[in-house]
Amino acid sequence: MSALALMSRTARRIEDATPAHRDRAVDGLRALALLAVPTGHWLLGGFTRSPDGALHNASPLGAFPGFAPVSWVLQMLGIFFLVGGYASVLSYRRRKGSTRAWLGGRLARLGRPVLGVTAVWAALLPLLHFGLGVPVDTLRTASTLVVQPLWFVGVYTVVTALTPYCVRAARRLGVWAAAPLLGSVAVVDLLRYGPYADAVPSWLSLLNVLPGWLFAYQLGVSWGEGRVTRRHAWALLLGGAALFAALLLLFGYPASMVGVPGEARTNSHPPSLLVLALAAAQSGAAILLRDRIGALLRRPALWAPVVVVNLSAMTVLCWHQTAMLAAAVPAAYAGEVPGLVGAPDSAGWILARLAWMPVFAGLLVLIGRYARRFESPWTGAGPARRALAGVLAAGFGVFALGLG
Repeated sequence: MSALALMSRTARRIEDATPAHRDRAVDGLRALALLAVPTGHWLLGGFTRSPDGALHNASPLGAFPGFAPVSWVLQMLGIFFLVGGYASVLSYRRRKGSTRAWLGGRLARLGRPVLGVTAVWAALLPLLHFGLGVPVDTLRTASTLVVQPLWFVGVYTVVTALTPYCVRAARRLGVWAAAPLLGSVAVVDLLRYGPYADAVPSWLSLLNVLPGWLFAYQLGVSWGEGRVTRRHAWALLLGGAALFAALLLLFGYPASMVGVPGEARTNSHPPSLLVLALAAAQSGAAILLRDRIGALLRRPALWAPVVVVNLSAMTVLCWHQTAMLAAAVPAAYAGEVPGLVGAPDSAGWILARLAWMPVFAGLLVLIGRYARRFESPWTGAGPARRALAGVLAAGFGVFALGLG
């Protein structure tokens, strides 16, 4: 059987196994937002090599500030939180046990893959350093990259735990339940960037973390409760786009949605009002396009990849940086490698990095074949193994955050 025939047969089997009530548009939006994460990290993350052979993080945005609009397209966490809130409402309604049991099940599904990737890396660090001679600075760089997407899982865990309260707010206030979150972020931004910014302590910005990411999730909960109409969606799209433009053009917000080396301000860590403006516009567009996306995904050839990505969601989030490192760390022994190891400051680097993208994707698929087991319940792991995984994960966290 040819590869094309096998793919067609697999797509048909997935199509036949899909329940009629499945919301394909929401799954498609989730898959799109998921794939934007590795795409963004792989495109906008580079490495320089020091004389001792160690790798250090670098970004092409420092040399090519005109690429900032690329980050507007690839920053789709607003969409991810939107569909996360929508899906949580549906799951919350279907729960058969207590709210506590429902939350425990969802949080366990988020926690297992994180524990898995951090425990594996904790075991790899001494092997890479003492066994293969990988420099400590390279291991710190790698650890930082592995931890980088895991903050998202931590925040998502917290907002998921708030689902019952978000449902109550949505039932009472509808789409307006998200407005106080927007206002909260606006106030903090005014304090940290306004005329009295010098007198404001730096920790104040952390107050934006929860409301900043809860905003789109609350919109998703309201959407799932049937409290977001097309008129509301148009208001989100147009209002979010107008606010986004005003913040960029009139209030001097950084154009990039991700941090740029050397810049004092960043939009995403913690989220600024610009992130919420983009999330509002994206959410409005997603809600308006829902029916068209759903109709498009009635095609088995398009629906099958969506199912595969969704089934491997946490594996993609937790292991995509490892896939890039699996190519970069060995390459560092050969010196500078275009698009992989070397300053990301030329058009040649960009073209070479695009050529490396399929390699990273292939490595992620290979790693995922083994790492996906962390998404399933750890029925074969007793208390001792789970405790060991926890200790390893904690140790890796200490090393990655520079506390050791």
